[in-house]
Amino acid sequence: MTLTANWSYPTAIRFGEGRIQELAEGCNAAGMKRPLLITDRGLAQMEITTRTLALMEDAGLGSALFADVDPNPNEKNVAEGLKFYRDGGHDGVVAFGGGSGLDLGKTVAFMAGQTRPLWDFEDIGDWWTRADPDAIAPIVAVPTTAGTGSEVGRAAVISNSVTQEKKIIFHPKMLPSVVICDPELTVGMPKFITAGTGLDAFAHCVEAYCSPHYHPMSHGMALEGMRLVKDYLPVAYADGSNMEARAQMMSAAMIGATAFQKGLGAIHALSHPIGAIHLTHHGTTNAVCMPAVLQFNRPAISEKIALASHYLEIDGGFDGFCDFVDQLNGSMAIPKTLSGLGIDAPDVDRIVAGALKDPSTGGNPIEMTAENTKNLLQKIL
Repeated sequence: MTLTANWSYPTAIRFGEGRIQELAEGCNAAGMKRPLLITDRGLAQMEITTRTLALMEDAGLGSALFADVDPNPNEKNVAEGLKFYRDGGHDGVVAFGGGSGLDLGKTVAFMAGQTRPLWDFEDIGDWWTRADPDAIAPIVAVPTTAGTGSEVGRAAVISNSVTQEKKIIFHPKMLPSVVICDPELTVGMPKFITAGTGLDAFAHCVEAYCSPHYHPMSHGMALEGMRLVKDYLPVAYADGSNMEARAQMMSAAMIGATAFQKGLGAIHALSHPIGAIHLTHHGTTNAVCMPAVLQFNRPAISEKIALASHYLEIDGGFDGFCDFVDQLNGSMAIPKTLSGLGIDAPDVDRIVAGALKDPSTGGNPIEMTAENTKNLLQKIL
């Protein structure tokens, strides 16, 4: 068998407590003199944001802020952010926050000099080649949660507010030039965000590990990412001030986002349309979907998961791993069904159609069809 693949791995990462102090150095390394900090509304007034803006101001970089970002950012947020960026004469973006702030910031930087509309760059085939790579502004990413790993990703998830669909916008140069991972910035996360984002990282690792695509580097990273979540998410959830746990979870988030270059699967294929339609938290939705998806994929992944269980020191092979997932979810008050997320009487056919269109379906170990996907969704309801 001939093994052939195209691989691209992460960028320059400054990792550790207090590294936010190096933000100006990171901006200079990326070639920014007048950056725009983009984050979400919830973070805009928090101390970690005002402190970061002060660091920029003190370094002569200004303190420009755009924060009109929805929890599931959409094309309206992108358009408003682009106008703010262009009107302000900015030359780069500091993408700051969780998945929403990071994804919106990366997308604004990507679109800064493009002339084609946003949806022309959806992650379909080689559509990314439509972009002018020289018109993409530099990006410095500063995560404040430990989940999406968008800080080391080459794509962003943007909702189409008209069709209520989540779209993936992709380009290799959306990968930030510099990443500053400072676990001190995650200390103030509420428990439910710690849980949801941490389980998002776990879902990334589980689906990447189970993907049938060939990518041994990502495969190994996914396994280690699962271990970090298993060992440290419960600690971070119980004691948000535990810096070792916070740091290890930031590592797990970056591992997950790097690993899923190998592929995602039915968990994300379902959670994307569910989140787009019902505005649920992405990581929490992933956690709700995971137990049923594991059983759905059992015929293709049981031996692989048994090997992972041995490494993770979980007894019972595949069944033991599933029991562990149930216990982990339960310990963090994750609902067992979508109704626990406030979703009542959903349009099943619409969600199924959205799932089958999602790029994540291509990485699922079992082929997803209209019939088996509908049966799977019914189990989660």
